[in-house]
Amino acid sequence: MRDRIYQWLQFKRYNWKNYDYSLVIVVFFLTLISSYILSLVQENRFSLTRQIASIIMGLFVIAFFSLVDYHDLCLYIPLLYLVTTIMAAATKLSPLGTDLSTDSYRWLDFKVITFQPSEVCKIIVILSLAAFFNRAMEKGIQSYKNFFLACLIAAVPTFFILIQSDLSSSIVIIAVLIIMLACSGIGYKIIGSIAAIVVPIVVGVIWYSMQSKTHGIFRGYQWERIDAWLHPEGHELGLMYQQNNSILSIASGKLYGKLLEGTDDVRNYNTVSVRDSDFIWTPISEEFGFVGCLLILILLSVIIIKSFRAAKSAKDYMGMMIAVGIGAMLTFQTFFNIGVTTSLLPNTGLPLPFLSNGLSSLLSNMMTIGILLNIGIQPNRGSNAGLDFR
Repeated sequence: MRDRIYQWLQFKRYNWKNYDYSLVIVVFFLTLISSYILSLVQENRFSLTRQIASIIMGLFVIAFFSLVDYHDLCLYIPLLYLVTTIMAAATKLSPLGTDLSTDSYRWLDFKVITFQPSEVCKIIVILSLAAFFNRAMEKGIQSYKNFFLACLIAAVPTFFILIQSDLSSSIVIIAVLIIMLACSGIGYKIIGSIAAIVVPIVVGVIWYSMQSKTHGIFRGYQWERIDAWLHPEGHELGLMYQQNNSILSIASGKLYGKLLEGTDDVRNYNTVSVRDSDFIWTPISEEFGFVGCLLILILLSVIIIKSFRAAKSAKDYMGMMIAVGIGAMLTFQTFFNIGVTTSLLPNTGLPLPFLSNGLSSLLSNMMTIGILLNIGIQPNRGSNAGLDFR
């Protein structure tokens, strides 16, 4: 009985007038667009049914995590961090790991469903870093020790994601780490002095790997994709075939798209593989054209902007750090996905938030929305609130 009363009081103390229903509506519209596009590219009625079921499940995930206090959630971070890291390692080091015929062991096969741990790992790393910075802030955050401990927190799961051959997710986690470090208040003197040493070393290693053609830090196929991107001539029918066809498909959408113009032309995106996930921007562009793509980009931008606004108006430091991490993650994933489909970046696999096919990606993104909503309805907790770039 006491527990029920406590839970009720928890809900009553939330500032419900700040519940951002518009954020849920934007996410819902994006998932509807995703379901429609996936029904076109997969040509499978069962796939559409499954996608709609995933959306309903995702809305329940949003509702659940919007009601769970992120402070309570962070109490279980050590356990969640350990479990997700073990799951990330298991994709490569256990019989449950599977590559789904992609040569990249990114999934766990539970027979009934397949699960991609790296999607959840990104969120758990954000929560882990936010909880760590919050604890460090109480004792004085500006120290080299805290800097390296934060890097270590991100590095452990990133290592296991990297050996899956999932370079893109690893880069996203590193990018999120950098943004969260910059906003943590750890001090630009510490960040700047370490960056002055690390950045030239990283640039030198990458340059040496590319010049020596020994692949260095890159796997063979990763180096080949980068080399093809830098020197596309001669790779039109090879490694650049997919990205070249993606560009042609995007261009064929023109201003309003083939769907809105009512044309029965052959769809060029049928020549592009993984068009339901990593290259979903290709059929979106061909069907909806420039105007449709612009509207979808606006919807994605609204979510990202709302993430950083949630950071600015957060009632405490930890909420601010979580929102910053979520905003950074969504920003980089959107940029990398669209950058690959338009050949601005080398070919690498990364889902487009709320649009790409995949239950792991969708539910993970829904989880982030729920956490953002919970940050927004928190009551006042003290003076250390809001976005701080100390």
